[in-house]
Amino acid sequence: MFFDKILNTTKKQIAVLIDPDKQSDEETIKIAKIAEEANVDFFLVGGSLMSEKPGNTIKLIKKNTKKPVYIFPGSVFQLSDEADGIFLLSLISGRNADFLIGNQVIAAPFLKKSKLEIIPVGYIIVETGKMTSVEYMSNTKPIPYDKKDIASATAIAGELIGQKLIYLEAGSGALKTVSEEMIMSVKENIEIPLIVGGGIRNEENLRKVCSAGADIVVVGTAFEEDKSLIEKFCKIVHSF
Repeated sequence: MFFDKILNTTKKQIAVLIDPDKQSDEETIKIAKIAEEANVDFFLVGGSLMSEKPGNTIKLIKKNTKKPVYIFPGSVFQLSDEADGIFLLSLISGRNADFLIGNQVIAAPFLKKSKLEIIPVGYIIVETGKMTSVEYMSNTKPIPYDKKDIASATAIAGELIGQKLIYLEAGSGALKTVSEEMIMSVKENIEIPLIVGGGIRNEENLRKVCSAGADIVVVGTAFEEDKSLIEKFCKIVHSF
C-alpha cells in the first residue's frame, strides 16, 4: 500500500488537490500530465460541494498518470471505487458529530466492501482571516490562528485515538497559510505524519511550510491558477 511508505519515510511529499467542480475534463487532464512529469507524489480528488461523484475525474487522472489517487471527501456522496484509496477524515477540530463520526458511519458499509486503501486522518481547520468553504459547510469553528497550544492538543488527541495522519487545513482560497509556529508546535508533539494545506500560493509560502515541519503539503488553488507552479513546487518539496 502506498501510504505504508508514507508512514515510514522521512522524505517530504507533495499532493495535487483537484476539485471536479472547478476543473473541466480538459484542465484535469492537463494538470495530471504536468504533475506526472513533475513527479508529484499523489493526487487528492474532492471538494466542498461537487455536483457529481468523483469517478469520472479519477478515471481521467489515472489515464494520464501512474501516481496514486485518493479521495478527499467533502461528503458521503463523494465515494468511488475508482480511486486507490480514501482519506477517511474526522473533523477533530470541530464539535459537529456528523463530521466527527456520523458521515463515516454512513460510508462504512461501502468502504468495508471496497478495495480502497483507508487512511484515517485527523482533520483540523485553522482560522486564517476569512470564512472558508470547509468551515461553512461543516458548520464548525476553526482553531484560532494564534492558538498553537489548542492545535497541538487536538493533534495529540487525534493520534492517541488512532488517526494515522494529522491534517492542518487553512482552507481553499485561504488568505494565508497555517502559521509556522503552529506547524512546528504540532509537529513536535506527534509521531505520525503531518499534512498542511491551504493558502500555499508561492514558493516562499511553500518553503516556510516545509521548513516548519510539514511532511506532506497539499496544493490546489495555486495550481488551478498557474500550472507552471507544479514543477517548481515539486522540486522545492523534494529538495528537503
